[in-house]
Formats: sequence, structure tokens, C-alpha cells
Amino acid sequence: MNKIDAKTIKKILLIRRDNIGDLICTTPAIHALRARFSEAKIGILVNSYNADAITDNPDIDEVYVYEKAKHVEGKSRFSVWLANLKLFLKIRKERYDIAIAFGYSYSPSLARHTFLTGSKKRIGYVPIGKKLPFYNFPLEEPSAPIHEVAAAFRLIEPLGINGEPSKFVLRPDNNERGKVLRSLQSEGSDCSNMVAIHISSRKENNRWPADRFIEFGNELIKKHNVMPLILWAPGSSENPYHPGDDEKAAEIAERMDSRPLLYKTTKLKELIAAISVCKLIICCDGGAMHIAAALGKPIVTIWGSTDKRRWAPWKAEYIILQKKILADEVTVEEAIAAFGKLWNGLR
Repeated sequence: MNKIDAKTIKKILLIRRDNIGDLICTTPAIHALRARFSEAKIGILVNSYNADAITDNPDIDEVYVYEKAKHVEGKSRFSVWLANLKLFLKIRKERYDIAIAFGYSYSPSLARHTFLTGSKKRIGYVPIGKKLPFYNFPLEEPSAPIHEVAAAFRLIEPLGINGEPSKFVLRPDNNERGKVLRSLQSEGSDCSNMVAIHISSRKENNRWPADRFIEFGNELIKKHNVMPLILWAPGSSENPYHPGDDEKAAEIAERMDSRPLLYKTTKLKELIAAISVCKLIICCDGGAMHIAAALGKPIVTIWGSTDKRRWAPWKAEYIILQKKILADEVTVEEAIAAFGKLWNGLR
């Protein structure tokens, strides 16, 4: 592996174009970069979907946010393209010494974006045994499954950084946290023992059916005297830009024996704040799980075919419930037993 002279590095640009969990899994590497280059400017290029996971990160000096056409409703592709072009021109004017393309494996579009930043040195993964353009400090992508945190950490090794990655770095917005607490208190809720149930997952085989969540919520109330807070990805399931679970949340609330608390989070910072006020979270695999891990919350998580080696909650207390391929193979009884084990440990 080629080493980079750290003395030449005054400005560092990071690029993470993926989903919420991917970006959160990058924060230990970002934290290590800040510790090693305390005087350097560290900027990060993210997308409008995941940006709130990094905007208040103390290790970052500047956040550049671009839009993906598939995430934009009501704008033409040309206007999105023009705005992104202006953003890349702004980045190029900064003359970053190095750009690090965070991703688990080689991505042609990520490689192009990294090249377009104009950075003198560019680190990124390439397929094993291949030499490809755009990266002048290429690393071979993992040959066997490793955790997403470890994959991100490998990309900073050319800068002389090694060791054990830290915990995640994520700070809830204080104003949003206050809004959550006021909303729940206005409904007469006891926030000291709040438990979150996040019902959404991006991948279909990681989704637990509404019937299971309904039965699970009823059992929480009956056996543990806990009124759950229902959280979900906002929007209709028919929305082509951001399909959500508004209908599923409404069905769960309508059919539970006692109506649960609901808090619709239209922005990522609202979801982070809502999870931050809870003592424990039950969720499927996805961004909410990594947010909970970053906030130090115990987690019961119901999975389909996700690889534990890559995506297990990082440095958190958790129980993964997983059978073979589909999340709905996990029973309510198994989820209640896992909840009881973690919940009793908190009391």
C-alpha cells in the first residue's frame, strides 16, 4: 500500500454518497482523521437524503450537499444537474489536497465524483487485480465480508492511521429534541421510559408485517406496561421519490388495542431527536438501527437476509433476530423475549 506524506495534507475532502447507515458507519474514520489532522480543514460531500446525519458533527468543518435526481420532487433534472455543477466548482476552488471516496466497493460514479473534485490525491476502492482511472491511490476492495466501519477505516490507512475504530459520532439537534419532548408531554406521556418502534426498512425482505407490529405493541403494553412510540419513514408507499410507510403506521395505530403514540418525522434530524429521547428501540435493519447505535440505545432488530458481518450495530448493546431470508420468519414471541432481556437489564 502506498503511503501519503501527512505533512503535505492541509485540506481533506470526504465523499459519502450512500444511505443514512452508510454515512453513520463512516463517522469513526472521520473522527480518527480529525484526531490525526487537528489543524486541517475537513470537508465532506454528502447527498440531501443523508446530510442531517453529519451536519452537527464536530469533526467536520464544511458540509457540501448535492441532490440525486431520484430524491428530488418538483425540480427538473436540468436544474438539479446545474446546482450540482456549481457545487463541484465551489469544491474545486478550495483545492483540497486529498479526497477519500468512502464506499464498500468500487463504484464508477463515485470514482468520477472524486475525480471531479480536483483533489491532488484520491483514495478509493477498486476491484481486486484491476487498475482503473480516477484514483491515484487505489486500494483493493475487501475480498471477504468485513464490517462497514472497518471498510471505511481501511481507506484512511494510507494516511498512517491504524488501530480500533471509535464509537459512532452523532449529535441530536437540541431544538428538535425539545420539540419531540413537548409533543409527547402534551399527550400526557411519561418520557422517562419511552420505547421506540421503528417500522420501516428500505429492503423488502427486511420488513416486518404490520400484523406482527400490532401484536408486538399489544404485548408490550400488557406485559411490560410500556406505551410504544411509533416511528416510520414518512410518505406514501406509492411515492416514487421517497416511498414511505404512512399507511402502515396508520394501520398499526388503528388496530392496536390501545392507540400508541405516533411521531411523524419528515426530516432526518427529527428522527434522530425522537430516537434520542427513548430508552430502547425495536426496529428492522436500516438507518434507524445505526442511529440508535450511535446514540447508545439498546436495540432489538429484526432482519431478513442482511449480512451480520457487515451491518451489525457498532459498539452497541443489541439482539439481532434473524432466521433465513425474510424478516417475517421472526415471531412476535421471539421479539418479546428479546425485548424483555434488554429491558430488564435497564431497570
